[in-house]
Amino acid sequence: MIDSTTNSRFSNKQLIVIYTIISLVSLLIVWELAARFTGASMFLPPASQVLAAFFRSFVEPIGKRTMLAHVGVSLYRVAVAFFFATIAGIALGVGMGYSRTFEAIFKPIFEFIRPIPPLAWIPLSILWFGLGDTGKFFIIFLGCFCFITVNTYDGAKNVDPELIGAARMLGANERQVFFEIVLPSSVPYIFAGLQIAVTAGWSAVVGAEMIQSNEGVGWMIVRGMNTGNTVQIMVGIVAIGIVGFILANLTSALERRLCAWNEQKGM
Repeated sequence: MIDSTTNSRFSNKQLIVIYTIISLVSLLIVWELAARFTGASMFLPPASQVLAAFFRSFVEPIGKRTMLAHVGVSLYRVAVAFFFATIAGIALGVGMGYSRTFEAIFKPIFEFIRPIPPLAWIPLSILWFGLGDTGKFFIIFLGCFCFITVNTYDGAKNVDPELIGAARMLGANERQVFFEIVLPSSVPYIFAGLQIAVTAGWSAVVGAEMIQSNEGVGWMIVRGMNTGNTVQIMVGIVAIGIVGFILANLTSALERRLCAWNEQKGM
């Protein structure tokens, strides 16, 4: 519980920043001590060594590229797959949530595909798309698609039926009901799905870049694993964690900005 004296000196946002910094610093200290003074040093490099290598990677290339270039390549792959997953996921989710016929046809197929992890598709993606970027897009697409579809489906299913009935009584046709009631009501659910999907897609990039790649943060981890370089593995993990954190917060900020009407309605 935060005392009133602390509250009077700092705003809630400032307190969140302070607590976040304290949490991260504490993690780094525990990590450093565990790596220096316990048996964990056999498989866990010290935090100071990993952070030094991480910052050095921005000027010294790992493979053929520096860290920013590796992150840029991975973000490009995630962005392309995320774009198509968003279109397909929203279309399928809204369709299944709004139309019982559409749901009866496609939901069993979707429910069959949904539990299969994206990494299980790697052998087939190589057979279908080869070793280029298309196979990587496919793996990342699957990592995003299901989260967007499920949340969109829930949003379309949870539209107030009385609101739809009232619109129809006032003369609205099915197209107007869909675009002016069902779709707008689903927007908060869609953004919730997008927020989960963007981090899931970013996580899937590691598996996607296991497919004959020579660049990207996922490749850094795989290369470190193949050469027994634990520092490089941890550098890749740190990069994925930082970028994933930034992506999640950017999506959340975009949701708050575009769906401010929904927050005001809930107050």
